[in-house]
Amino acid sequence: MNQDTITFLKEAGIVNPKIALVLGSGLGDLAEEIQSPIKIKYESIPGFPSSTVPGHEGQLVYGRLSGQKVLAMQGRFHYYEGYDLATVTYPIRVFKELGVDTILLTNAAGGINGSFKPGDLMVISDHLNFTGENPLIGQNNNQGPRFVDMSQTYSIKAQSKLMKVADQIGLHLQKGVYAWLTGPTYETPAEIRALRLLGADAVGMSTVPEAIVAKHCGMEVVGISCITNYAAGMQESLDHQEVMAISQVVKPQFKALIRAFLA
Repeated sequence: MNQDTITFLKEAGIVNPKIALVLGSGLGDLAEEIQSPIKIKYESIPGFPSSTVPGHEGQLVYGRLSGQKVLAMQGRFHYYEGYDLATVTYPIRVFKELGVDTILLTNAAGGINGSFKPGDLMVISDHLNFTGENPLIGQNNNQGPRFVDMSQTYSIKAQSKLMKVADQIGLHLQKGVYAWLTGPTYETPAEIRALRLLGADAVGMSTVPEAIVAKHCGMEVVGISCITNYAAGMQESLDHQEVMAISQVVKPQFKALIRAFLA
């Protein structure tokens, strides 16, 4: 941990946030609703990498949302950008040092489950990691134990709460298993067929490393996927512009869900 990162952020006015939000492709606009915001570009933070993906603003936003003190990432870091997993997950460890105890991870994902359609929101109940990579490989970080129990990575209590508040605001939520592959290529139809057989409901290129490190740090982990497209082999072709377009369409429902959850 680079203590210059922590010192810089505290001196910038980030004090005891309890909830962190990691906002995925096309979902960063939620941070614009944070009241009395303090905005800090990633490149100005000591020890922080920079986001290189379209649809990722590349800044931290701190303030209040639905009465809660939150710290939001407008854009994340990905393994496929060339960063090692310690760098990808560095912000999660920073959040822990700043006092965060609950993290809400969001992403854009391809739908594998045949009952899902673009525009659906999915509560993540569990994940599959077939990359062969793990952010905890190497010397153990003293923020957590050497061996981490992943039996309940995603908070059961938070999943129930999300389903309840979705019902209250009239929003139908899906629930399922998220599979992480490295990207940056989209999956092949054969890979999607294999993932479906192995129990995946959605697939993407992020979130799992962050969830592992957050669990290592003892945080309550909450995950939501925005299903932006049918996975490979279920539609004619895939492109990032479609991901961005569908995330724009679902944004009002996404924002309403997160606001209600935080409240």
